[in-house]
Amino acid sequence: MKLHEYQSKIIFRKYGVPIPQGYLAMTANEAKRIAEELGDMVVIKSQVLVGGRGKAGGIRLAKNPKETEEFAAEILAMEIKGLPVRKVLVDEAVNFVKEIYLGITHDRQMRCPIMIASSAGGVDIEEIALATPEKIFKVPINPLYGIRDFQARNLAVCIDLPRDLWKEFIEICRSLWMVFSETDAIMAEINPLVITTKQKLMALDGKMVIDDNALFRQPDFLEYRDVDMEDASEIEARKYGLSYVHLDGDIGCMVNGAGLAMTTMDVIQFVEGKPANFLDVGGGASAEKVAIAFRIILSDPNVKVILINIFGGITRCDEVARGILAAMGEIKPTVKLVVRLVGTNANEGLDLLKKQDIITAPTLLDAAKKAVGIAKGAIV
Repeated sequence: MKLHEYQSKIIFRKYGVPIPQGYLAMTANEAKRIAEELGDMVVIKSQVLVGGRGKAGGIRLAKNPKETEEFAAEILAMEIKGLPVRKVLVDEAVNFVKEIYLGITHDRQMRCPIMIASSAGGVDIEEIALATPEKIFKVPINPLYGIRDFQARNLAVCIDLPRDLWKEFIEICRSLWMVFSETDAIMAEINPLVITTKQKLMALDGKMVIDDNALFRQPDFLEYRDVDMEDASEIEARKYGLSYVHLDGDIGCMVNGAGLAMTTMDVIQFVEGKPANFLDVGGGASAEKVAIAFRIILSDPNVKVILINIFGGITRCDEVARGILAAMGEIKPTVKLVVRLVGTNANEGLDLLKKQDIITAPTLLDAAKKAVGIAKGAIV
């Protein structure tokens, strides 16, 4: 679950990370009143869960309350990468002399959290990695001990941080680790962490992603979820316990098991196709669940064919086939289906599907080739 900048900053403040004073505004008039309270110049920042807000005009510097009102009205009327701007963060403007990147995430190869720092702050870490990889420095974190002072000090040396700021930097590193570990985050990022003209460190922007699987331990964060910023199909799938992620391809995927779903997507891309979604219907694959999955997949107008890949372990393939047929009778999909069944009672299930002229395939590779062919206009 992604958090807005203002939500991330609320958490940062709680753990002692220095941030500029600021408030959330839902209207241009509210933004003006906040600017009058803060005084001097302010920064108006659109609150949408995408990157590139500044490049899209979603971040503006205002010199006075009147200008704040004008800019806020313009930003609140915007859409950034298809997402409507419904609120803005009005922060006091901060003069600074240097931008730094500081973040924590998980490193799958090292199998532990890592802290990342770079002297090239202010842009996406991916851009830094491509343009100037020599400016990125990482330290592994033992979860039992957290970030140690000597590790934070090493990062300070690597990014050429002035020595008189080391103590403050170490404290921020500790605080960011506490944010990351105690909120079950999979990413916590300060970009930029700036050196102000008063020679202090301050987090001007914050980004956090919370592990969905840990939300049962973080009930307070449930109210942070902004459904306006999420894909409608993903919201619908979550209601029924389906794991669904919308993608930009044209081959709908319905699979039981997350690993099998990932493999299915890989094979589709291997044969030069593009999956339209990740969808794990889980065990059982009842008629009701299959019908819901059909409905969600078909809500994407780009879908040209649906590939169903079921491995019947405890689940019986003939029951899955009956579920597919029942769901088809209810939903009446307008696109073709390619089905691959393997496992318990697979032959019985395939016989049921063949009687209804549904395209079947003996292997995943064959199923993927047929689905890609249909998506590209071939007659199968």
